[in-house]
Amino acid sequence: MVAFFRLFKQLADQLKAENLHRVLLLLVFLVLAGSWAFWVFENRPDFFDAVWWSIVTVTTVGYGDISPVTLGGRIVGIVLMMLGIGFIGLLTATIAGIFVENKIMENRGRRAIKVDGHFVICGWNHRGSDVVAELRADSKTRNTPIVVVAEIEEKPLEDKNFHFVHGEIDAATLEQANMARAVTAIILADDTLDAGVRDAKAILNTLTVKSLYPDVYTCVELMDAKNVEHCQRARADEIIVLGELSSNLLVQAALDPGVTKIITELVSNRYGSELYKVPLPTAFSGRTFVEVLTELKKSCGVLCVGVENKQNRKLLANPDSDYRLQADDQLIVISVDRPHLG
Repeated sequence: MVAFFRLFKQLADQLKAENLHRVLLLLVFLVLAGSWAFWVFENRPDFFDAVWWSIVTVTTVGYGDISPVTLGGRIVGIVLMMLGIGFIGLLTATIAGIFVENKIMENRGRRAIKVDGHFVICGWNHRGSDVVAELRADSKTRNTPIVVVAEIEEKPLEDKNFHFVHGEIDAATLEQANMARAVTAIILADDTLDAGVRDAKAILNTLTVKSLYPDVYTCVELMDAKNVEHCQRARADEIIVLGELSSNLLVQAALDPGVTKIITELVSNRYGSELYKVPLPTAFSGRTFVEVLTELKKSCGVLCVGVENKQNRKLLANPDSDYRLQADDQLIVISVDRPHLG
């Protein structure tokens, strides 16, 4: 409903800007004047019949249920038909143009985004479509709005909840992307730049986002591990180093052949089992890790592999069996679908 009123207001403003509101008023006057003239010449007892005939004639629909029989009524009909074609054509062409212009503006990233609780992808590269596909594969974010802010010419993907803002990462474009209402920012590396410059730009974009919107959780893509410290100083919440990650996987593949296939499955939302972070159910508070692990596997088919303390965000992979879970702990689990443990 809000979107409808916004579109109606935009349409009214556009008509006023093109001075077509005057044409609309003239069209209303033409209908009323034609109705009165028809009513007088045809001596109709019901004025509403005259209004109906006038509207049908102006729009050139011509149902034929009411027609003039006097010379004066027919002259009125000719005038309405001649003027109505021009007025109606002008209005419909303008309205169609407004819709086309809105679509063009949207595809070129020139419109302000009015969504909230969304993901903002800062920058765009060949991995961007995979990032969107992974987000869409998770039930948690299947219909979550995604906004891309990038220096590209047109909207890179077609998705009903996918939006585009054209420009570099600065205060104006972030405001246009409604970053204040976003939950997460994903900062991608610019593949058109050299590796060192690429990381520098990603760190600068991180600093821009965190300085303006410190509460937005930021995930940053870097190419070189030596730049992690600089990115941490920019207050990035999570940093993924592509070069380091690929090197680790290559070594793991050499040491334990086939293990990387499991890792690939666990980090992809599009097939197999995945890693999820879920809140600890109240009933499990105070119980040991091994008790919770056993219970979840038996009752839900979910494998718990780690625990994160929400207060200090300390992550423990494979904790000791006697580790006691606290009420604010988060569980790291492996499951086919995102579990809802209650």
